[in-house]
Amino acid sequence: MIKKALLAIMIALPMCLSAQSVKLGIVNTATIFEAMPERAAAQTQLETASKTYEDEFKKLTDELDKKYAEFQSLEESTPESIKERRIQDIQDMQNRIQQFRNQASTDLERQQQQLMAPIQEKIEAAIKAVGAESNFTMIFQDMIPSYIGSDVVDVTPQVRAKLGLK
Repeated sequence: MIKKALLAIMIALPMCLSAQSVKLGIVNTATIFEAMPERAAAQTQLETASKTYEDEFKKLTDELDKKYAEFQSLEESTPESIKERRIQDIQDMQNRIQQFRNQASTDLERQQQQLMAPIQEKIEAAIKAVGAESNFTMIFQDMIPSYIGSDVVDVTPQVRAKLGLK
């Protein structure tokens, strides 16, 4: 019984789809994203945060270099226990630097996602609005298609207009 119902649906579906007109569109979201004024502000914030992390990283590496130079300048008569403690300090410092680097990278990625998400949502909303207004069946992102037929409409100018971009 279920097989017969599925067979009937599979036969009827192509007929239903061919009866409807399909209107397809493409949009180049990359160029729209680059033109968004909010993107420049978000990029500036990310660059500022990155610079802060770079400055702190520089301080940590300078401190490590100083400790290493002090270790190398130890006289041979220095007791082994002091040398081992200095080596341990250097290794601990290297571990802290690696942890800092990992945390900074994670923080920057999180900040980027937080700053860019509203911009992407705004673009997505504009695409949906253009699709609804112009009765598109589907709008695809223009990611280097191999072929675009003459019946596919580039809606990038409409989305840019919806967002108030030139």
